[in-house]
Amino acid sequence: MTDRVPHRVWPLARPGAGGAEPVLVDGHPICAVCGAPAGASRPDALTGPDAFGPGAFGPGGGGRWRHVSATAPWPPRSVTPITWPRLRRLGSYADFAARFGWAVRAAVPTTPEDWAVGMDRLGRYDRELRAVSSTVDNPCLRLLGLLLGDAPIRPPTRGLARLLDIRTRRRELAARFAWAVPDESALAVLAALGPLVEAGAGTGYWAALLRNRGADVLAYDVAPPGGPVPNAYHPGRHTWTEVRPGDAVTAVRAHPDHTLLLCWPPFDDDAAGYHAVRAYRGEVLAYVGDAPGGATGTPRLHQELALNWTPRSTTALPAWPGLADRLVVYARNPRRRPLTGRDRCDECRRYVATGSIGRCDRCRERHPAALTLRVGAHRLEYPQEALAAMHPALAAALRHSVHRI
Repeated sequence: MTDRVPHRVWPLARPGAGGAEPVLVDGHPICAVCGAPAGASRPDALTGPDAFGPGAFGPGGGGRWRHVSATAPWPPRSVTPITWPRLRRLGSYADFAARFGWAVRAAVPTTPEDWAVGMDRLGRYDRELRAVSSTVDNPCLRLLGLLLGDAPIRPPTRGLARLLDIRTRRRELAARFAWAVPDESALAVLAALGPLVEAGAGTGYWAALLRNRGADVLAYDVAPPGGPVPNAYHPGRHTWTEVRPGDAVTAVRAHPDHTLLLCWPPFDDDAAGYHAVRAYRGEVLAYVGDAPGGATGTPRLHQELALNWTPRSTTALPAWPGLADRLVVYARNPRRRPLTGRDRCDECRRYVATGSIGRCDRCRERHPAALTLRVGAHRLEYPQEALAAMHPALAAALRHSVHRI
């Protein structure tokens, strides 16, 4: 997209729960005139209390917007993001307001009360994280409680969450410990199911806690952290107990007399979950993760569990905001049912891989759509009539998307 004729820039908008919201393509607002990426004209132009109020959109937007590179940062924020190393050098809320004025002027501001609570929690969190040397007292659960408050753990307010930088803290703890946080109730349920074999054990944090409580558990991972093969989920970390190298199917077949434990299998890797369940011959299995359709487990894994396994018990787990982690103990159904409800091509109705969206490769090649985008592992197709019905700027932005096939 090029600007052949200079024009005033404002973002294409759509109605949202809190008022108008910019339409995003490739994660960025687009110009309502030409569809090119649009961004703030200056670092603080869109961070005030009325950042996305009526004056922010349309030709009269006050010069807040301009054409930018598709790699420009979004959403807009201060040139000095809130981080703990910067926060701990500040002595008061006034210092915070002077350094991070955008957070104080936001529609939901970080208040003096948020500052006091957040700095206390972050200080204690930092000290305890540095002191962790073993799994004896379940440090991951303790650190989560320090951040989110005492049980029952609940999401912090937006102003406090901004100060705590919950996303960074979650990645920090997940990389060091585990992607799901165990508590005593879940550990007791699992210990009673022993002997266990955990496939995709990562750092072995869950296995270490179970062994501390006398459970019989073997842990496997295709790339144990600290070993010769880098682990993308736990970069630069070590294991908390012995984790044997091996994929999920290998682990299951090597120990047919052990109960299978799957803890947060990836949402896009059948080998880590579905294949393990299909290779497993036991009558009971334990699954730790988000609800179906959430952050864990592939569509094929969840279909297999729904068809051929019956939940025997469910234990809620402490979870980060936005997740609904739980431990589900399943019992195998007496008769196996095949995946007859598999997904089908929208056009020819032939079977396609479970979890696929839209048409099969054959139909796409025979009757190509006017526009096709890659969305994760799927394709999103737009017929010509759909493009014609779109706002011209949106159609132009999609045609120039980096995800166009």
